[in-house]
Amino acid sequence: MLGQVKSCGLSGINGYPVEIEVDLSVGLPSYDTVGLPDAAVRESKERVRSAIINSKLNYPDGRLIINLAPAATKKVGSVYDLPIALGILAANQIIPKSALKDTVVFGELALNGDVRPVYGVLPMALCARSMGCKKLILPEANAAEASHISDIEVIPVKNLTQTCKFLLHRSKISPLKAEDWNPDTYSALVDFSDIKGQQGAKRAAIVAASGGHNLLMVGAPGTGKTMIAKGIPGILPRLTFEEALEVTKIHSVVNMLEGRSGIITQRPFRSPHHSASSVSLVGGSSNASPGEVSLAHLGVLFLDEFPEFKKDVMEALREPIEDGKITITRAAAKATYPADFMLVAAMNPCPCGYFGSRQKPCTCSRYQVKSYLQRISGPMLDRIDIHVEMSEVTYSEMTSNVQLETSESIRSKIENARAIQKNRYKNEGIMINAQLPPGLVKKYCLPDENGAKLIRRAMDVQALSPRAYDRVLKVARTVADLEGSTTVSSIHIAEAIQYRNVISKYWI
Repeated sequence: MLGQVKSCGLSGINGYPVEIEVDLSVGLPSYDTVGLPDAAVRESKERVRSAIINSKLNYPDGRLIINLAPAATKKVGSVYDLPIALGILAANQIIPKSALKDTVVFGELALNGDVRPVYGVLPMALCARSMGCKKLILPEANAAEASHISDIEVIPVKNLTQTCKFLLHRSKISPLKAEDWNPDTYSALVDFSDIKGQQGAKRAAIVAASGGHNLLMVGAPGTGKTMIAKGIPGILPRLTFEEALEVTKIHSVVNMLEGRSGIITQRPFRSPHHSASSVSLVGGSSNASPGEVSLAHLGVLFLDEFPEFKKDVMEALREPIEDGKITITRAAAKATYPADFMLVAAMNPCPCGYFGSRQKPCTCSRYQVKSYLQRISGPMLDRIDIHVEMSEVTYSEMTSNVQLETSESIRSKIENARAIQKNRYKNEGIMINAQLPPGLVKKYCLPDENGAKLIRRAMDVQALSPRAYDRVLKVARTVADLEGSTTVSSIHIAEAIQYRNVISKYWI
């Protein structure tokens, strides 16, 4: 007898259809799995057998062959336990084959028959909908995540016995309905109103957040670089539903949704330690899994102590910064992940941290300062739109009772600026100024006559590269959007240029 069950697998952050075929024939009892199963899939033999027996169901005597199609694609993980068990029961005529029609099943089985959660549920649920299936049977713990996919019934199950009773119409399980989409304001630990002084750096952060620009902060220890970085997620616009689905897919495939209900509602903030490897940052391993740059997609990637990162790690950031995606290629797998993040980097100006300080003397030699700064390559600096220097905060600034602007108020201004950009680029396939390709920079960011004179002079004095020239224009366009200006004037160009002055002071 033949039993067939539809399921799904994962390739990168996308699901693909998997057909599970179970053939039960007369012969000596045996169990073989074919179709390029990995170790976890091969081990499902014992989990499935024990789950069926401990659920008081009839495990067949005979020869079992389980085929996972397409046979040329490697099958990974414990996601196929439940569909294999149901396929065996269908082949043994315990449940009718018609009960599994237009139904996709996945889930891990415990030895007692309980259905345990799996990872990658959202992309597999999207795949199930694209297959035209009407029902999705999955672990109860994963149901909230899948419930946000429309046009498919999400059936949460606790164990194998309950699943069989449902398929035999002996019990009813109500499809889970998604809660109304309600994006949360990022619960940042730092509100911008709590940051004393550093008005220039805060302004730079606001400009960066408005246009999605990358930001580098240079300053002595204790000047507030980390505080500003942690405050940036609180001023970014709220996620849209489509963005939330995209972010959730990435976090789901690396099993980082534990403790969450449904889908992600806040923009990601990732802050890897400077000892992180290039694989952990950009992705890799044998299965080409996503790294920190993808987990920070549509959010913030904060790299503190920027020069302390290994050179190969920093250089690996070039591709995702430029393209907004990263392609991971391994012998057994290849995947392309989105990586459209806002890079926020912080660093001291020298090894001791006090080069240029007005309060403490620097103990580093000129050679040490130069060697420290040269850990960051010119091409890497070129890809960071905004550079800002932070000086020590004075006592009067720390003790001032002046009411500063809150993150909520700032976020409202940034959302207005992004709305202008979204409307401007509605026919261009981009959303924000930082995504402008060179061809569109000439179309949307050209300054007026005085602004053109100013940037021409800056190119001569600061020796700006063509890439830096484009980035100055993009930042100037963002400054103009914050003011609601339709033209890029000399004032906007001047502010954008001064965000490149840190390079002139420290690196040239």
